Amino acid sequence: MKTYSPKAKDIKHEWRVIDAENKTLGRMASQVANWLMGKHKSIYAPHIDTGDYVVVINAAKVKVTGKKAEQKIYYRHSGYPGGLKSPTFKEIFDKHPTRVIEHAVRGMLPKNRLGRAMFKKLKVYPGSEHPHPC
Repeated sequence: MKTYSPKAKDIKHEWRVIDAENKTLGRMASQVANWLMGKHKSIYAPHIDTGDYVVVINAAKVKVTGKKAEQKIYYRHSGYPGGLKSPTFKEIFDKHPTRVIEHAVRGMLPKNRLGRAMFKKLKVYPGSEHPHPC
């Protein structure tokens, strides 16, 4: 028995569009992460980028359950003393609605150069218009 490894000519990156309107953030993000990694394909290999391009539209209409809008906190630190920033979901969502989806999907991808390459195939737009060939 031999391990299958897809060749570059076998990999076809398709374009997928997902409408985030009235979808739960985490459930949608896990589906997007699977598409970016290529886990839905029969030629999936964890060491090769076999995933598709994903365009998320209507990011400004994504939902979260419970009290997450007020209680979920996104921590980041500048590296300087007193440099801790801790905005809530609502604060970030009001200014940049695309960032919450990007943050959720990035956390579900591998933490290496392959994961960074997969993340570049994600395009998120707050409205229903996008310039990509889908």
